[in-house]
Amino acid sequence: MSSTRRMPGQRIGGWQAFALLTLLSWSGSVLCFATQHSTVRPLSHLQQPLITKGRIQNPIFAAVPTSDDGNNESITPSIPPGGAHIIPRRLVFDDLDKRLLKISLPVIANFAISPLIGAVDFFWVNRMGNPLAVAGQAAANQVFNSIFWIASFLPSITAILISKENARGNKEGVRDAVCQAIFVGILFAVFSTTLMMAFPEKVLSSVLDTSAPALAYAKPYLMIRALASLPALISLVGFSAFRGILDTVTPVKISSFANLFNAVLDPIFIFTLAMGVPGAALATLASEIVSAVSYLTLMRRQKMVEIRRLLRIPSWKQLSPLLKGGAALQLRNISLNLTFLAVTRATQAIDSRGIAANAHALSIQTFQIGGIVLLALSSVAQTIVPNDLEVGGKRNAKITSNRMMRWGILLGAALGGLQMALLPFLMKTTPLEEVRLAARVPATLSCLYQVINGMVFIGEGIMIGTGSFLQLSIGTVVATAGVLWALRVFPPTMGLTGVWIGFGVFNTLRLLSVLIHQLVNGPLAPRNIKEAGAK
Repeated sequence: MSSTRRMPGQRIGGWQAFALLTLLSWSGSVLCFATQHSTVRPLSHLQQPLITKGRIQNPIFAAVPTSDDGNNESITPSIPPGGAHIIPRRLVFDDLDKRLLKISLPVIANFAISPLIGAVDFFWVNRMGNPLAVAGQAAANQVFNSIFWIASFLPSITAILISKENARGNKEGVRDAVCQAIFVGILFAVFSTTLMMAFPEKVLSSVLDTSAPALAYAKPYLMIRALASLPALISLVGFSAFRGILDTVTPVKISSFANLFNAVLDPIFIFTLAMGVPGAALATLASEIVSAVSYLTLMRRQKMVEIRRLLRIPSWKQLSPLLKGGAALQLRNISLNLTFLAVTRATQAIDSRGIAANAHALSIQTFQIGGIVLLALSSVAQTIVPNDLEVGGKRNAKITSNRMMRWGILLGAALGGLQMALLPFLMKTTPLEEVRLAARVPATLSCLYQVINGMVFIGEGIMIGTGSFLQLSIGTVVATAGVLWALRVFPPTMGLTGVWIGFGVFNTLRLLSVLIHQLVNGPLAPRNIKEAGAK
């Protein structure tokens, strides 16, 4: 069906989308507020001694007052105001918030910088004025990301392992965790690069028909982009390593330099050297190599990595924590990959001229304005929660996790409003009026979904931090089943708007999984903390 025949249906579907979105976006918030006075109770009845003497030195716990009275008596930290509820009774900004903010801001900056590679590529390819070029690049990027995400357990598990070893002061353990993660990354990079370069049409068929006009642009882009697998994995491990030792500033510097490098090369390769879409891939590859070399140099300088260890096969005892945790997360990664591949395929199938795919790429860029902040906080939660558990126990980890969930709710609403305000400016990034019209409702939905995303992203970061990998994976599988159903029901009548309604279904089901973990059966659920305190 052509895009011109879709437009009237899309406008009608837009009003239907807003009605459905109201239910999706606010149901989670209402559920959280409803449980404030029932399931989630203050933690004052759970107070248990955490230490016998001295003062907790870890900066995460600077907000938890202790005392040195010389009596060597058990000391019970007080609960910071507003820290005992997912939805606090009153808003505060105390020392705990300040410490979290100090750790979070560099991570947010890094996450804000990282998507610039894709955004800059999107901008310059869009300047070519060819919707098929944008559609081909978007399809190739989705395939690359889907294959690459199979190894996305590496940064998550690595950050947890390094955070725990760093909290114990075990430098050798930190070094082992980094080297093992890079070793596994090298093996995966060899496999993924070979797959994409040897069978580009086969892997692209997951998102494009073999006769799709965009395939001519997607294939050369993917074959160059495939070479970035190894440097990209090294950069991810490096980012996780510095995050695990609570150095969140160094990754920002590396990302800034690498993205600046990409921004300079893009117009030169695409237009000056007349390379077109392959030029964008080549600029991205160069920036990834710069990032990987920077991380390796700095990690070696800080004795976090040894070249001879990278060339030595680790023992099963060394690899087992990484691989067991990764195996549990693979089910989640497969589900996420299936979701985004299905979304991309549904988008590409809407029309053959690339208008819907172009509009979808524009809507994704709109989503990333707020999404990067929330994803950054999810990354912070993955590091802080295991650190809290190692040093201060479940009770302090619960205080921190609830405070971060509060941040998610407030930031989700604020960032959604900011995106909405910036929407007219973002629409001007494409010169095609037809693309702007097709992206109007989906881009608006992406703004409103941040209300859900704030709780989902941070909540799933907490699940990873507590090691609840299997429960997280099961929740993602259920959400994927929901979005696959939605993609069969809505896009045939509502076009691209229906695809984005599917996103709403996906994240709402993920929110329900987060709430069950937070309030019912997770390690930091109130009843489990009470049982741990009784023991």
